[in-house]
Amino acid sequence: MSRTEEQGETPAGGSLAHRVPDLGGLELLLAVARIGSLGGAARELGITQPAASSRIRSMERQLGVALVDRSPRGSRLTDAGALVTDWARRIVEAAEAFDVGAQALRDRRDSRLRVAASMTIAEYLLPGWLLALRAQRPDTAVSLHAGNSTVVAERLLADEADVGFVEGLTVPTGLDSVVIAHDRLIVVTAPAHPWARRRRSLAAEELASTPLILREKGSGTRQVLDAALGGLARPLIELSSTTAVKAAAVSGAGPAVLSELAVGEELAMRRLVRVPVEGVALARDLRAVWPTGHRPTGPARDLLSLTRG
Repeated sequence: MSRTEEQGETPAGGSLAHRVPDLGGLELLLAVARIGSLGGAARELGITQPAASSRIRSMERQLGVALVDRSPRGSRLTDAGALVTDWARRIVEAAEAFDVGAQALRDRRDSRLRVAASMTIAEYLLPGWLLALRAQRPDTAVSLHAGNSTVVAERLLADEADVGFVEGLTVPTGLDSVVIAHDRLIVVTAPAHPWARRRRSLAAEELASTPLILREKGSGTRQVLDAALGGLARPLIELSSTTAVKAAAVSGAGPAVLSELAVGEELAMRRLVRVPVEGVALARDLRAVWPTGHRPTGPARDLLSLTRG
């Protein structure tokens, strides 16, 4: 141990954090100067008198000077304490200005939420989540960009979205994720299509070799289907939204593979018929995604919490 440390003096080197008292100590010193009592200062700051005494002693050791004279009549600043108090006042005022600025940044962040989501999630899940978020954060303006999983990743990595939702098999490079729900793809067709009257399940090989109404390349639905079947026939029609694929199938254009989430009403009203398939699993995870190392905060964090609830 050095001679300076033995005498309780502060070494000249090291970072400011080791040489300058923390804000709590400086606020306590200012309260002692204003009230004239260590006990009264402790009560004002919501701490015990022993804790206040310990904090003052810690500052005195840190600075190497006595700051407060204690007596039965109260607490009085030493000459050094009065000088340190003047400096402390400027530091605390600067910290208050810093806090106001930081709050303004948080308010600006919390005033908007930019969401990017793949089509199925955007059309069938996000409306409910966003209504729930609005109840929690009525002053937050939300913008939603719907696109395929590739587009969602691009917007996140370009800082054009605060949080995203995708349906693919893998997490795009550069993104972290969490599973928020599970989904299953099903084969559907109009009631007049021959598959609607099948007595046996459709074989995976027949599904793979049949031209289908499909989403575009880059969509999570297309990725899952292609991987599960080991390849697809040339599309009958290629469309850029789940709603468009569903409408084409309802019109009788041909069979399609869609999320269960998207066709509940059409199945119930017999506008579409579900075609059982054997020999292939078409389950998939739905994920929230964000840039690696930047976990959602503010409204994005609250939205993420709602999706998992």
